[in-house]
Amino acid sequence: MRTDYDLIVLGAGPAGLTAGIYAARARRSVLVLDTGTIGGQTVLSYHVANYPGVTETSGRALSQAMLQQARAFGCDVKAFAQIAEVDLSAPLKTITLKDGTAFGAPAVILASGGVPRKLGVQGEDRFVGRGISYCATCDGDFFTDRPIAVIGGGNSALEEAVALSRYASSVTIIHEFDHFQAEPWIVAEARANEKISFLMNQRVLGFSGDTQLSAVSSVDKETGFAVETRVDGCFIFIGYVPNSGAFAHQVKLTEYGEIVTDGSLETSLSGVFAAGDVRQKRVRQVTTAVADGTIAALAALEFLSDLAA
Repeated sequence: MRTDYDLIVLGAGPAGLTAGIYAARARRSVLVLDTGTIGGQTVLSYHVANYPGVTETSGRALSQAMLQQARAFGCDVKAFAQIAEVDLSAPLKTITLKDGTAFGAPAVILASGGVPRKLGVQGEDRFVGRGISYCATCDGDFFTDRPIAVIGGGNSALEEAVALSRYASSVTIIHEFDHFQAEPWIVAEARANEKISFLMNQRVLGFSGDTQLSAVSSVDKETGFAVETRVDGCFIFIGYVPNSGAFAHQVKLTEYGEIVTDGSLETSLSGVFAAGDVRQKRVRQVTTAVADGTIAALAALEFLSDLAA
């Protein structure tokens, strides 16, 4: 059995929910479908302090507000969908679930976001859930009064290190360069935090422990000096990998797996648009995801109007 909509949005993060809000507000039938939880990676943020008009909130609270708004305008939003196939080639694009349920629409917005990037070093997979985490909001309180490390040097790494310092006895930031890629304000906040120390210019070699993580091994890239950092937990924030595998042979991708779009955020396929972290872009923030969702939705609405003309 297939249910048809005017627009299907794949992904219920800020980009996808914004697209759904705009399209549903224009009185189009909209399905927002996500393979995970509503909010995408945003729900992993302990706090969001630079979203215009909102002085401070959590990623989860912001996502829930977007969800309520989307549903209020008539969006059909479904989480934890087990997608078996995505066919974008025909005029009526179809998404089929593993239980045989299918959805069709002449226009689709790909807003599937990304997943945390892994280091790919020895012991990483072994200690996931046993000391290694990619989500401070999920696991921070497990390490109350215990030493931890944070790997990364961008905004997310430093923001989460500051947030984690509320729980941990100490936080060691391990970064591969001798400088940070983060905004100056969060660098200053991290450096001013008495619980946070820094290991710069480090190449992480691996993780060790018995049944639980107990140490991070690294080497100074300039001196070759080996370092073993004793910790009970380690949080890794080194970026995201685009969730574009399901579309890899249907729309044009960059060498990094990002979806290529034009100025209207249309992909290489007519009627298929992309928004948020899954597309090729330089800046990845909640605000830019929301902007993408707006542009993609308006372009999709124009596409639908042209079809009906």
